[in-house]
Amino acid sequence: MAVVVIMPKQGQSVESCIITELKKKKGDAVKKGDILFSYETDKASFEEESPAGGVVLECFYREGDEVPVLENMMIVGEPGEDISSLLIGHKEPKELLKEVVEPVSMHSSGDDVTDPEVTTRLTGEVPGQRENLALQNVQSGTSPVSPRAGKLAEKNAIDTSALLGSGPQGRIIEKDVQAILQNRPKMTSLAKKLAAEEGLCPQSSGTGLAGTARASDLSSSVSSGYGNDYEDRKISNMRKIIARSMHASLQHSAQLTHHLGADARNILALRKKMKAMLDEGQLDTNITLNDMVCFSVIKALKKFSSVNSHFLGDTIRYFNKVHLGLAVDTERGLMVPVVRNADDLSITGLARRFKEIAAACRNGSVNPDILSPEAGTFTVSNLGNYGVEMFTPVINLPQSAILGVNTVVPRPKDIGDGVYAFVPFIGLSLTYDHRSLDGGEATRFLKQIAIEIENLELDI
Repeated sequence: MAVVVIMPKQGQSVESCIITELKKKKGDAVKKGDILFSYETDKASFEEESPAGGVVLECFYREGDEVPVLENMMIVGEPGEDISSLLIGHKEPKELLKEVVEPVSMHSSGDDVTDPEVTTRLTGEVPGQRENLALQNVQSGTSPVSPRAGKLAEKNAIDTSALLGSGPQGRIIEKDVQAILQNRPKMTSLAKKLAAEEGLCPQSSGTGLAGTARASDLSSSVSSGYGNDYEDRKISNMRKIIARSMHASLQHSAQLTHHLGADARNILALRKKMKAMLDEGQLDTNITLNDMVCFSVIKALKKFSSVNSHFLGDTIRYFNKVHLGLAVDTERGLMVPVVRNADDLSITGLARRFKEIAAACRNGSVNPDILSPEAGTFTVSNLGNYGVEMFTPVINLPQSAILGVNTVVPRPKDIGDGVYAFVPFIGLSLTYDHRSLDGGEATRFLKQIAIEIENLELDI
């Protein structure tokens, strides 16, 4: 009996997934447990196994498609098995093409665009030609150009190969070309002719009347001696999510950063002690400086509950437990997994949990639910290992603040009796949402982190 394979729901916050690779295609034989396809959320990647043996009777999506969770992905069954009842509600290839092809937007002319003769007269295309071209473009992965966009681009000497289309399947439509025209100066007839023939383009402003670009204002967009010196690459789904969330964070909050240094002699001595204990087998987990800083942050958050909060517009949500987010750098981009109830953990337990979630992020097996900004109450981002002395971290909204941890640098300090010496200081950068916290309160919290670091004691 045929079995429908659906797109799994990976976490409560995930609404759709991207198909990264089809391991099995329509007609391929499969065994129970074989990998059918791999897919990714905005943060993690997964593989889906076949629930039964047989052949792939139908595959509803292609690589690169974004598929809603719980949507039918494939049908696996016996060769020749009737699956017509399982296809109800799914679009045929012809229907898919109708979505890919840009509709003819000329209804205002009064012509009946369903008439084959009118279609040929308006678009210059033979009926059926557009559908065939669209099918070729879908299969080849190229970005098609609508006839109206193509004519407008040719008339104004615009290279459509450098444009990103906003139409279905990346199709370049008329408004994409118009957007380019709005952002460049008008051109004289001679300038347009030279631009079209020699691949030249106008500068930001022309020297002609009212800023019109003349032939002398044109220049080559690429050095003819070297050819193209750049490469355009589509950004990944994860990069899109990161870009959108970072932009939204800065656009919809009042962010301010305070910087402070903490005397690092204590934690450096503790780090040396922990390393010796690890080498001697007295510890089974490597406790790093970052673990100690995070442990100190948790202690400070318990004393400043106003920082351990979410700003929700008209209300502020204060949390009784600390759910600590830790920024993790991976090959796929920055991830911020959350350790739930971090205030219940010992320093050893915290260090162990950090290593587990960091490894899960890097191998793509992390639970998407702990990557949501709403899952955490506060975040720590450490760039100290890269030698960064000061930076401005961006808040994971709706959290009220984030701490940036910098490298350790020697600074002069009064060590008593008017004697100054160079002492190692670890830099701390606190970015907070001024809508949620006042400057004085944020400063006192940052100072409390420094106090916790300078007086940290570990019970191992």
